[in-house]
Amino acid sequence: MDKVLLISIHLCIGQERLWGKMLSKIKSMGLMGIDGYVVIVETDISNGLPSFDMVGLGDTAVKESKERVRAAIKNAGFEFPIKRITVNLAPADKKKEGSALDLPIALGILTATEQIRNSSLDKYAFLGELSLDGEIKPVKGILPMVLAARDNGVENIFLPMENADEAAVVKDINVLPAKNIRDVVNHLNGASEIGRHEVDIESIFQRSLDYDADFADVKGQENVKRALEVAASGGHNCLMIGSPGCGKTMIAKRLPTILPLMTFEEALEVTKIHSIAGTLPANTSLITQRPFRAPHHSISNVSLIGGGKIPKPGEISLAHYGVLFLDELPEFNKDALEVLRQPLEDGVVTISRINATLTYPARTTLICAANPCKCGNYLEDSKECTCSPKQIQQYLGKISGPLLDRIDLHIEVASVKYKDLESYEEGEKSSVIRERVNRTRKIQQERYKGLGIFSNAELSPSLIKKFCKLDDKCKGILRDAFDRLGLSARAHNRILKVARTIADMEESEDIKANHLLEAIQYRSLDRKKWLAG
Repeated sequence: MDKVLLISIHLCIGQERLWGKMLSKIKSMGLMGIDGYVVIVETDISNGLPSFDMVGLGDTAVKESKERVRAAIKNAGFEFPIKRITVNLAPADKKKEGSALDLPIALGILTATEQIRNSSLDKYAFLGELSLDGEIKPVKGILPMVLAARDNGVENIFLPMENADEAAVVKDINVLPAKNIRDVVNHLNGASEIGRHEVDIESIFQRSLDYDADFADVKGQENVKRALEVAASGGHNCLMIGSPGCGKTMIAKRLPTILPLMTFEEALEVTKIHSIAGTLPANTSLITQRPFRAPHHSISNVSLIGGGKIPKPGEISLAHYGVLFLDELPEFNKDALEVLRQPLEDGVVTISRINATLTYPARTTLICAANPCKCGNYLEDSKECTCSPKQIQQYLGKISGPLLDRIDLHIEVASVKYKDLESYEEGEKSSVIRERVNRTRKIQQERYKGLGIFSNAELSPSLIKKFCKLDDKCKGILRDAFDRLGLSARAHNRILKVARTIADMEESEDIKANHLLEAIQYRSLDRKKWLAG
């Protein structure tokens, strides 16, 4: 009786060992919006008719990985099992997209067939697309996936060599770049070792000070430069109106050079968005300069706001913590402009799909440029405008009132005088202006600590009442401005927020008359009633 029991125990142990050899679990990462999450690649190999099945809600790129994995394993010199292979991508209720799961799927098969002998695979995660010869190719969205791996306790992550710099900005995780699948297997089996990849973050941020453009390049236009300094100091959206060739685009392109330098956390968030969208420049580990995005006026709603069949961030999210510049604003599709309203108010874009709801950040400074009329000569003394008053109103009336509600400053840009163009006197450098902007932003950050806002542009009506109080003299000035200049009701809160910024620029605790008067000057569209409504 004891002998029979002993034989049964041995049979059970042998069966457990057999199934243990044919089942593996490999960690990888997936993307949901701009955040990563852990994907467990479970591989089961059993006897039966040869097949290769994959479950777990994978998209077309994931399903096609079967053929890439099969060829990569064979051409790298390993044995591909002629058995029934089932791969499950857990969690099964989340959509898996892209080709980053190629490498973990291949390693799952090699582990299940004991071609990889490593008992500590739970300490590793794997990312990468495989070519047919076993080379590991770069993938999108590496940064958010590496951040998620670290936050979920992963100690080591294998990924493509080309993505190593981007991944290495994440601390407290060993980034192990590999050229091909054989290098990964040799490392796991102890035959050779892949060293940890590191980057110098301080030197990366030092390079962020090197801009190709500078405000010193702008000749004349002192009033416009002053207005954009106000916009940068308070995070205000701005609309420039002027004739063609007066320098609107040139000035707008230089706005990022006077914005405050990005913090490491801001740089990470911006880099995550560009990594997911596939717009991260080559050999760039971290975006440390404020983004500047200038889409053409023919852009579609989806490209501007984000979304699509496979959701991606739009231009407003790619401009996160930077500048979104819309040149020739009235030429944009009206529907495209209208979809900007909510993101500009909330600072995020929410895209709803059947399987998930994705949220992309969109905290950007909107800078717009427009001609004053169809012919462009309305503000010119030396050229005759051929547009009627009705045509002028119709042209600028394409900018809806609700969108204008979100634009604090309206600036008239005059043509540059010849004497300014021929002058050799250098204007004020961006670095000097940026120092003043930094000082003003620090005042606002201290004032709004704990309120969840960081600039005057974000003030809600209730906070405007608290932080933008006026004395009797200032109240009288604002009342007279409304009566004499015909200012619209929408201008009231905008004027107060801009006046608060101008006061901060002068380190004044209270809003004074000169601050208020300057803010009123930045409402030219309301003042001249160019827009309907």
